[in-house]
Parts: sequence; C-alpha cells; structure tokens
Amino acid sequence: MPNLATWLRAKDEKWFFPIFARYPNVRIWNAMIEKVPLEEMDGLLLTGGADIAPEFLKQDVPDPSILSQELDPRRDKWEFEALASAVEREVPLLGICKGMQTINVALGGTLTLDLPGHDLPEQKDQDVQPLRTDRRAKYRIAQVNSSHHQAVDCVADRCEVEAWCAADDVIEQMRLRDYPFGLAVQYHPERGTIYDELFDDFFSHLRNS
Repeated sequence: MPNLATWLRAKDEKWFFPIFARYPNVRIWNAMIEKVPLEEMDGLLLTGGADIAPEFLKQDVPDPSILSQELDPRRDKWEFEALASAVEREVPLLGICKGMQTINVALGGTLTLDLPGHDLPEQKDQDVQPLRTDRRAKYRIAQVNSSHHQAVDCVADRCEVEAWCAADDVIEQMRLRDYPFGLAVQYHPERGTIYDELFDDFFSHLRNS
C-alpha cells in the first residue's frame, strides 16, 4: 500500500476526505496528528495554510504585521524537512496554495509577502480567476478558485512556470523541472470537480512510484 504524507488541518478535512476516499489503497499520514516516517513515504501533498514563518523565508520581512496571525513554525519545520526528503528521493509531489509557496522557498525562490486583490471572498469556493497557460502545460484550466494574499515572486531555479493569472500575471501553476511528478498550484483543486484529472494523475504516480 503506498504511503502519502501531508499536514492536514481539521478545517480542510471536508475538502480532502472525499478526494482521499477515491483512492482507498493509499495510506494517508497526517503529520499534524501523528509521527510520519518520511523515509517510508511514497508521495508528499502540501496543502494550504497560514503564511510561512519568517525564520524559514529566504528574504527580509520589513513589516511583520502583513503576515497572517496564525503562523505555525512547527508545521513549517516539518514541511521543509518532508520536502527535502521527497525531492531527494524524487517521489511524487503536489503543492497547493501555501504548498506552492513552500516548494518555491525551499528550492531557493522568494515570495511577494502581501498581494492585494487575490483574496476576495468569492474566490474561495468559485472558479473566478482567469488563467493564461503555457501551451506545454499538461493541465490547462480556464478559471481557478485562487484565494491568497501571498504569491511566488522570484521563481526557484528548479521550477518552470506553467500558468499565470490573466489579469495581472501572478503565478498560479508551476512544475519541477526534470522531475517524475512535481506540480505546484496557487489555486485550490480540492474545492472543485473540474480538477479531478490533476488528482488522478498525482495518485497514479504515487501508486507507481
């Protein structure tokens, strides 16, 4: 049985549990509530959450007040360690929202720490953010439900951008270069069925890793 590592908050269970139920042969390990043996993991899922704590960023934070008030350094420490283990072994990797930002920072990139206009209430559960997508991208989704106040700024060397917000070019999707399955998205594919192919592909790589 393949093992998938993640850190899943209770508030996100309603979105992810129906997805996990489609893959009953995969064992889900939630580092928030249990110790995860990283060396035994066959894949890593990095989900949304609070901003990355300043001590893990590779840039100055001139105004700490712009960061969310629910920072979780314990989670950040685990995710950076889990990501290092996953990348070293080239296991399937999927980053969502904060997960995309974590991947970019861990691989040497930086973030825009406070981005106006991308955290409107209607963007949480609806597909309202139009995308401009590179023709080489496997997943080409016209609109996404992308709600966030931070975003990728300087892209890590190992990453290639696949999609941008059509209105202002904020990065919404990127992949790891020369990696079996490494995808990072700023939007929330767990919140809509139009993204099912993305999860099916991720879990199929997990089973075959």
